[in-house]
Amino acid sequence: MTDKAPIEFYFDFSSPYGYLASTRINALAAHHQRRVNWRPVLLGPMFKAAGTAPLVGVPLKGPYSVRDFSRTARFLNIPYKQPDPFPIGTQNAARAFYWINDRDPVKAHRFAAACYFTYFGQGIDISSAEKVAEIAASLGEDREATLAAMADPAVKERLKNEVDAALAKGVFGSPYIIVDGEPFWGNDRLDQVDAWLATGGF
Repeated sequence: MTDKAPIEFYFDFSSPYGYLASTRINALAAHHQRRVNWRPVLLGPMFKAAGTAPLVGVPLKGPYSVRDFSRTARFLNIPYKQPDPFPIGTQNAARAFYWINDRDPVKAHRFAAACYFTYFGQGIDISSAEKVAEIAASLGEDREATLAAMADPAVKERLKNEVDAALAKGVFGSPYIIVDGEPFWGNDRLDQVDAWLATGGF
């Protein structure tokens, strides 16, 4: 890797498009000799700040979006099963991610991928602390320690600070990717991210 700034990858674990982008962002970055800073956030505060709502709850757009989630996954050959319930609260997964990431970023990426696949690849609800701890345990984390971390006020504050910092940078959706200060919103912008990295901007 070079000394170029890492790609900032913001996502919510309840975001289908975030899931699809998460399966490709590391390889895309590596192709351009960049690292990726994975940064889970919570869309709830962002919807509030932007005056928007979850896509599936928007009249007319909602049914279309559900169709598009699975169609886009098929197009990209990525496993996808529309989960129920959807969307869900993802604060437990995000808290566990930052707790793991502070000690082992590589394992944190694996944890994020496992959470995403469990929810969108298998359609299994990951909102509970117990399910998140189970996923972490499958990667070698202590289950009880993970449960304790998710309930730790310091870890809760860490996630709140991450969301506040993302909002301060203008992040309003998932996935939201920042490359050398240039923001890109959406899984369908990965081709532009690729071109931006290749050319230095356009």
